[in-house]
Amino acid sequence: MSLRPGTRSVEDMRERLIVGLDVPGVEEARALVSRLGDAAVFYKIGYQLAYAGGFELARELIGAGKKVFLDLKLHDIGNTVEEGVRSVARLGATFLTVHAYPQTMRAAVAGRAGSSLKILAVTVLTSYDDKDLVEAGYAPVPAAELVARRAAQARDIGVDGIVCAATEAARVSAIVGPNRFVVTPGIRPAGADAGDQKRVVTPADAIRAGATHLVVARPIVKAADPRAAAEAILAEMGAAFPA
Repeated sequence: MSLRPGTRSVEDMRERLIVGLDVPGVEEARALVSRLGDAAVFYKIGYQLAYAGGFELARELIGAGKKVFLDLKLHDIGNTVEEGVRSVARLGATFLTVHAYPQTMRAAVAGRAGSSLKILAVTVLTSYDDKDLVEAGYAPVPAAELVARRAAQARDIGVDGIVCAATEAARVSAIVGPNRFVVTPGIRPAGADAGDQKRVVTPADAIRAGATHLVVARPIVKAADPRAAAEAILAEMGAAFPA
């Protein structure tokens, strides 16, 4: 699923840009989708919006021909995860995240069986660095090493893709191979503020590193002109390829 030279059309870039609907309610999300128009075709719904009517919005977007990434980061006992994933699969979403613990990943793969839903494993949150992992109780291990270990487990279990920081995308892509997704949040256009992300990369550099999809929220959502911001990011993505 990796992007290759020659797949640099605007249409292809739109399929690879996932706009994070990190807004407080459905009406705000609808307004943003309307302002973006055909500049975006793929949307992420996370906790904030999911618990404020986002599941109904997901159905609406899917019905309108858009793609939806439900960023729910499931992690629970196996049966609960499996049945939850089965429900999400019936919704028609394209991507769903789970935390990259082996039991959770196995349950998610079982739950999505027979559907078109793709499971993405979240390795290490992009807001974490090595110090955060130590504080969370992990033995001293670089974030990049933990990402690599979990990516290999996800590959062996049959997960469809990995969510990781773009700084780890090249290594993850080499581990999971060309037929899995590598989805990178923490993307910031050149010159943008990093916010609370600690491992950030520009759109072009993320694509060059092997990311198949980029998740961008604040640089688009908070922009004075979200459509123009999205189009600028699409242009940065396209610039990652030779003329």
